[in-house]
Amino acid sequence: MNIKLGICPIGWTNDDLPELGAENTFQQAISEMALAGFTGTEIGNKYPKNPVELRSYLEPRGMSIASAWFSSFVISDFEQTKKDFIKHRDFLFEMGAKVIVVSEQTHSIQGLPKAIYDQKPVFTDEEWVLLVQGLNALGDLAHEKNMEIVYHHHMGTGVQTTSEIDRLMAETDPSKVYLLFDSGHLTFSGEDPIAIVKKYASRIKHIHLKDIREELMADVRNNHKSFLEGVKEGVFTVPGDGMVDFVPIWEAIRASNYEGWILVEAEQDPAKANPFVYAKKARTYIREVTGI
Repeated sequence: MNIKLGICPIGWTNDDLPELGAENTFQQAISEMALAGFTGTEIGNKYPKNPVELRSYLEPRGMSIASAWFSSFVISDFEQTKKDFIKHRDFLFEMGAKVIVVSEQTHSIQGLPKAIYDQKPVFTDEEWVLLVQGLNALGDLAHEKNMEIVYHHHMGTGVQTTSEIDRLMAETDPSKVYLLFDSGHLTFSGEDPIAIVKKYASRIKHIHLKDIREELMADVRNNHKSFLEGVKEGVFTVPGDGMVDFVPIWEAIRASNYEGWILVEAEQDPAKANPFVYAKKARTYIREVTGI
């Protein structure tokens, strides 16, 4: 199986909450990723912006770039989004990435002090038309560099639930828009991760594995907390440390003949959850479950 294992920097330094991990350097993060047994990473805001400089740090550690998050606003401002996307695409292309993580942020509350369950945005039919058209166009732009876009369903956005993922997959061009499977966001939203990975096996081209602490998820829901409040309190953790059963998820991934990156992405407060310790814990668990 052509599967590569990586880990995201958000456990060391959080782009959405810069105070989390402000003391941790880029060099520390990628060194500890490599020491924990991972060979790839996504790009965080502390990473060098010059491809030559970035490679000079990654290559001695046996690390490479899997992808990076792109906040799209194809519903509200397609022309600016297109310009920003091309710049982002070209940087990832220089780093050897094959996929671009895209998430529509029009109306998103994921970074706002709003109750994540109570105030989730819902796109209108007119906005869905713009979303589909815009994503198909981004897919065309990715193809210019022989790359693909993978859509990140995400808490607090207009594409979070199973029905919203279903609509996105049904209405976008399957040759232009693929799916990022994220076990943590599906569980947090109350969806069935196994059903999603089975249903969209042919469309999944990137995978994020994260776990959920069930009692903290219930606290976010019951006390009407925001997404970032949940993150700070530790609702996310690494695979094997929470409520998600990854054995059937892995069986579905293996049955689909998936090829590409599987990345651990578990945003926690590094002052509470030492990122190197948790990275090693995740790597051990993944080896036990998958044999990789």
